Amino acid sequence: MKKIVYLIAFTLFAHSLSGCYSFTGTSIPLSVKTYSVQFFENRAPLVDPTLSQKFTESLKDRISRQSPLALTKGFGDVNFEGTITGYRVEPVAFSSTGETGSAEQNRLTITVQVKCTNTKDEKQSFEQSFSQFENFSKTQNLSGVFQIELNQLIIDKLTTDIYNRAFSNW
Repeated sequence: MKKIVYLIAFTLFAHSLSGCYSFTGTSIPLSVKTYSVQFFENRAPLVDPTLSQKFTESLKDRISRQSPLALTKGFGDVNFEGTITGYRVEPVAFSSTGETGSAEQNRLTITVQVKCTNTKDEKQSFEQSFSQFENFSKTQNLSGVFQIELNQLIIDKLTTDIYNRAFSNW
């Protein structure tokens, strides 16, 4: 029991020396207290009407779950804004049966352009495009519940990438 108490005390002491919060491989300075996420408008040529809201809320949820930062309206210490620039389906795996080949798998790719402004450390600010995808069988129709589930898988990957880019110093 004493070892655990010493370990906790040492961890708190080391934390106070570093001046940063550290969660899941991220490093957030103690001076950063709030974050904000502006609505990500969907400007992709192919539009899913629910994607903007789902993406915006998922990014808020990711930061809320993985950091000590408080969500604020307006402009936080770290602010995220941008647009959904791509939503496309394309064939990726082909079979060569018969005289003509056919697609065996399709790929749904979502691309977002993100501007992250860190008001406490301008060197941590960035503007970058992020893309992620999921493959699905040619027998699956991209509609309804399946499309919602596929979108969420891709959004989870995108928000992880954005979070890591904003709060990991590697």
